[in-house]
Amino acid sequence: MKPHFLIVGYLIAVALPLALSWWFGGPMRPWHEELASSLGILAFSMILMEFILSGRFKRLSKGVGLDTTMRLHQVMARAALVFALIHPLLYQGTPSGGQRPWDPTRELTVTTDFAPLASGIAAYLLLAALVLLAIGRTKLDYKYETWRLLHGVGALLIAVLLLHHTVSAGRYGSQPVMTAVWLAMTAVAVGSLISVYLVVPLLQKARPWRVTGVVRLTPRQWLLTVTPKGHPGLCYQAGQFVWLNVGRSPFSLHEHPFSICSSPGTGPDISFMIKELGDFTQTVGRIPTGTLAYLDGPYGNLSIEGRAEPGVALIAGGVGLAPLLGILRQMRDTGDSRQVKVIYGNRMVDQIAFRDELDAVDTLHVLQEPADDWAGESGLIDAALIDRVFSEQQIKDWLFVMCGPASMMDIVEHRLIERGTPSHRILSERFDYD
Repeated sequence: MKPHFLIVGYLIAVALPLALSWWFGGPMRPWHEELASSLGILAFSMILMEFILSGRFKRLSKGVGLDTTMRLHQVMARAALVFALIHPLLYQGTPSGGQRPWDPTRELTVTTDFAPLASGIAAYLLLAALVLLAIGRTKLDYKYETWRLLHGVGALLIAVLLLHHTVSAGRYGSQPVMTAVWLAMTAVAVGSLISVYLVVPLLQKARPWRVTGVVRLTPRQWLLTVTPKGHPGLCYQAGQFVWLNVGRSPFSLHEHPFSICSSPGTGPDISFMIKELGDFTQTVGRIPTGTLAYLDGPYGNLSIEGRAEPGVALIAGGVGLAPLLGILRQMRDTGDSRQVKVIYGNRMVDQIAFRDELDAVDTLHVLQEPADDWAGESGLIDAALIDRVFSEQQIKDWLFVMCGPASMMDIVEHRLIERGTPSHRILSERFDYD
């Protein structure tokens, strides 16, 4: 039920300013002017809600997954941009000018005062740039930290500009009640930024960690282990992830999400399986032991705690093995007697990590580019493989947990649902943020 509550709560929060505007705004105008104002109001409230959706609030994401709230953040940003782009165009043909003696509520006119319009135009252009840069982030040649800084500062500027434009140029926003509503909503949005960039780092500073191990797993994968320094550690569930900051100030933007591959039952140390892909991950092998680290978490919805299915299928692609390895280890540590089957896909045999540990359980290795002497499965983890590996009873009764490339998870989820697996028995996590 949590996803439904999230959607309903979001719709109420976004629609509330529009409903209040209609209630306190006076007589109705021509339909195209009302539609223009409505789209502008909705766009502003949606933009303010974007701060909440991206704020890593555990109460918000618990039960649905942080990847789900971030995906909602992505989709709603695009919708807000569309509403904002249409908003000024619908005022065409409306008389403009200053306030008229016969029109005290600006019911018939649109202001042409420079300042109120300038803030709206600036926000209009900045919002378009921010969304387009986010969509094309992976194709542009600049660092994640640079994008994150620009994204945060740009969003804050948009909120401030729209607040000024709404209360100074808007017919509804100039009403005292609505001005107070917009001020309150903007304050909450800005407060979420303060929480992420100031409050959370202050809490992290009081709970530092130290790097105690950096071990090569495969030619391009590393096992990074951190130990709590002066505190008992982190309370987490197997399968969850954290934002990891190594060798930087807790106020730095140099933090990245990594899944925990260790088991909560093995002690306070936490391990991460990290593949060399970006600017930070390329340097993992050179991190000296003793380096300070900071963790923000845990987050994630891949936990199997409290689940009663008779079997668990763990389906991983590449470094997506990390959270599933934590689940497998926790099942072993707690004496979980349920059946478990692992499907682990890689491109080549030398990319297989923890092979001895995985081969101790029912594990099926799948290689895209197998050597001539490879005796296991080859190709991709696809619908045909799922059909061969799992019986009809397993498909209907087991819990399926997967992490890996989005294309792989799409194919597997689609096939499982086609064959009758209830959606609540399919757990997946996707990290594709913009």
